[in-house]
Amino acid sequence: MSQEGSAARDDEAATGDGNATGSPAANATPEDPGAAKPAGADPGAAGSTGERTAGVDVGPGEFEPSGRFGVPGRPLRRSAFLVGFTGALGVLLAYALFLGIRNAAGILVLVVIALFLAVGLHPAVVRLRRWGVPRGLAVAVVTLTLLLLIVAGLLALVPPVVTQSGQFIQQLPGYVEELRRNPTVNDLVVRYDVMERVQAAANADNVGRALGGVLGGAQLIFGTIFRLLTVLVLTIYFLAYFDKLRELGYALVPRSRRQRVRLIGDEILTRVGAYMVGALAIAVLAGVTTFVFALAVGLPYPFALAVVVAVTDLIPQIGATLGAVVVTLVGLATDLPVGIACLVFFVLYQQVENYLIYPKIMRRAVSVNEVAALLAALLGVALLGVVGALIAIPTVAALQLILREVVLPRQDAR
Repeated sequence: MSQEGSAARDDEAATGDGNATGSPAANATPEDPGAAKPAGADPGAAGSTGERTAGVDVGPGEFEPSGRFGVPGRPLRRSAFLVGFTGALGVLLAYALFLGIRNAAGILVLVVIALFLAVGLHPAVVRLRRWGVPRGLAVAVVTLTLLLLIVAGLLALVPPVVTQSGQFIQQLPGYVEELRRNPTVNDLVVRYDVMERVQAAANADNVGRALGGVLGGAQLIFGTIFRLLTVLVLTIYFLAYFDKLRELGYALVPRSRRQRVRLIGDEILTRVGAYMVGALAIAVLAGVTTFVFALAVGLPYPFALAVVVAVTDLIPQIGATLGAVVVTLVGLATDLPVGIACLVFFVLYQQVENYLIYPKIMRRAVSVNEVAALLAALLGVALLGVVGALIAIPTVAALQLILREVVLPRQDAR
């Protein structure tokens, strides 16, 4: 038995030696890129065949390496010089990045606004796609709808402002004459030489400064138009390439964590889009209600006031109060009872909106603590102004999801 077992072991050894010497894969060195590899040894083999491994999507995508440029080489040795040089280069790059962000802060704010609008409008594009509309046409329909809303708001706001400004300029001499008929005001004018000061101010230098102010105002107007067009164009591009940009972001994540990041990222995008839809619905409802009320009490320019209330209602926490103050001031300027009616109406409507409408709509979109929402709105206003207030609550909702799904489980596992 021992001789037969020894003979069998000798045969197996001979067979193994023969395979070792006869197999080209066994003789190939690891540095040889052309060496044959056994099935499953290549970590990218699963990605090349489009299979799924352990629930992780490893299929080939647009951002997968093609493999046409060879195999990556060994990493460089970590010498003291290389570590120091890399650290110094990192500091220089960080400083250059800081300077670039500081100089391009205005453009980056526009990019953030466009991204926020694209994320909010993407559900509408997806809904149109489900109805069989091509993606390009769906993006065009959504963009044109947004443009129509903006144009309607401008047409509602600009004519009243221009008309009332012209009326004020025409009636200004009458206001001055009424003031001069007042003995107290006339005594103040004589005592402090107001007329002489006005005439001294109306010299050539001040006229030139006024002209510069007019040019500055024109520059402000054209700059605002340029920013609006930039945001519009960026929003259209982000909507058109939304899926590709999202896949690019996920491709930057390591493959082992890509599936989890994809799930959390999609949930964040869904919440941001739902928040946008909910905020727009609440703002439209506030504008429609204000329009009906303005018609009922006889306020001037009811559509313009409704647009003001709808736009300001998009600002969390303080927007509804700002719109109410504007309409109440217009009501007080029209008639005292109308102003009181406006004040009572907005106090009642804000209670209904805060305790009935807003929770019912936003409960399905985002669930954010009220204290966190208030602090986020204040920080957003301090950092980015109105834009920061608009993106405050979706940002808090995203951070809350990451905290619950990533940070807290990691702390509990320690």
